Amino acid sequence: MASSLSPLQVNMELHFKNRQNLLNSLRHHLSQSFLPLDGFVLLQGGDEQTRYDTDHTELFRQESYFAYLFGVKEPGFYGAIDVGSGDSILFAPRLPDEYAVWMGKIKSVSHFKEHYKVTTVCFTDEIVTVLQQNYQGSGKPLLFLLHGLNTDSNNFAKPAEFQGIDKFDKDLTTLHPILTECRVIKSDLEIELIQYANDISSEAHIEVMRKAKAGMKEYQLESIFLHHTYMYGGCRHCSYTCICATGDNSAVLHYGHTAAPNDKTLEDGDMALLDMGAEYHFYGSDITCSYPINGKFTSDQTLIYNAVLDAHDAVISSMKPGVSWIDMHILSHKVILESLKKGQILVGNVDDTMVARLGHVFMPHGLGHLLGLDTHDPGGYPEGLERRKEPGLKALRTGRKLQEGMVITVEPGCYFIEALLLPAMNNPETSKFFNTEVINRFIGFGGVRIESDLLVTATGCYNMTKCPRKIQEIEAVMAGAPWPVKKTSTTVGNGLESKA
Repeated sequence: MASSLSPLQVNMELHFKNRQNLLNSLRHHLSQSFLPLDGFVLLQGGDEQTRYDTDHTELFRQESYFAYLFGVKEPGFYGAIDVGSGDSILFAPRLPDEYAVWMGKIKSVSHFKEHYKVTTVCFTDEIVTVLQQNYQGSGKPLLFLLHGLNTDSNNFAKPAEFQGIDKFDKDLTTLHPILTECRVIKSDLEIELIQYANDISSEAHIEVMRKAKAGMKEYQLESIFLHHTYMYGGCRHCSYTCICATGDNSAVLHYGHTAAPNDKTLEDGDMALLDMGAEYHFYGSDITCSYPINGKFTSDQTLIYNAVLDAHDAVISSMKPGVSWIDMHILSHKVILESLKKGQILVGNVDDTMVARLGHVFMPHGLGHLLGLDTHDPGGYPEGLERRKEPGLKALRTGRKLQEGMVITVEPGCYFIEALLLPAMNNPETSKFFNTEVINRFIGFGGVRIESDLLVTATGCYNMTKCPRKIQEIEAVMAGAPWPVKKTSTTVGNGLESKA
């Protein structure tokens, strides 16, 4: 299938506006703290990495905070913003003459100035001189450096380092929370890129859906997706490692890594759980589709799939600014547990199963996460917001209330993970809720996840993901029907706005 899309022309004004966003927030903070409006924000971009001790250079992808502010795709750069004047300065590596022989034409500083729309471009060996000459304050020039905790990875952002940094005063605490908060609310130009990544990824998921057949390998599904997003979408990078899980592999939440490398043979009747998202100009998508490889849902597959779809749609219908993400996570658990009771997998009062935290047994991950330059975009737990400790809530990547302009994934799931199920079925506190005869039928079933990317609007939310979700739609597409189907009415589960 060819594509209805063509690679999006990137408007580099995006990064100018991102810098203005940071400047406004930083200046406000300094004014509120009765501090002078001078100094420089200074970030160090990423460097190329080689494979261990070899000379094989891995494909470079820019550090995300640097990408947010400057949009620079090349390695080895630094970037500064003058807090007082608002001027932006890029520092490019001074490349040796032989670079032109092996790597191509050496671009001039004027090229980078025009392309990246900054005030000035100098070389990295001029950082000390240029910043000192541009400093308008008294004493040592002050550098606001990026240093802070990523609450998903528990790693710290690395502050810029360069020869001569001892000639400057350093602030390691102010920048990170302010810049992270800037990334939480997306501008119109950022949303345009995330929408494009969703559009090409949705199209690629549909291509995989049409071509999936018993006897293929999981990695062939991954290959179809990667080919489509690169061939037609210009997406050289993925947002994350593709998860192409079929059969009981679909109960492995982060399947697809090197020790479980998408290599199972697809079997007739298996459920597939395919979590794949392309990245374009640093901005990503994160989409999961689940369906039977043979294109026809059994009654058991229908039960579990619709349990997850009902949770997915219930959350989307409830989303709007001010709504607690923790409440949305709890809602998804309740909807799934209600469905499992209707399907006679569980017995007893649903509220009692909620108290017993059975939602965590079937859905051990969080409902979703912020999305943007990173799959797990930072800002989920700003200063003062503590992560909940209870089972089923501690896995949440954010505990925030929704705000207009956030992009967040909605990805409920229902999995039959023996490492969680068996202890719960043998625990006297929770064993009474399980219908052992029925649930034994689902051992080895795997799992279902449905994941869409949602933009929070002023009155509700907008589903940026355009994949078929209802069972009849999936079966029709897998049988060759066109997608999207032209509709006279709109529904929440199919990429349209929900107003709560």
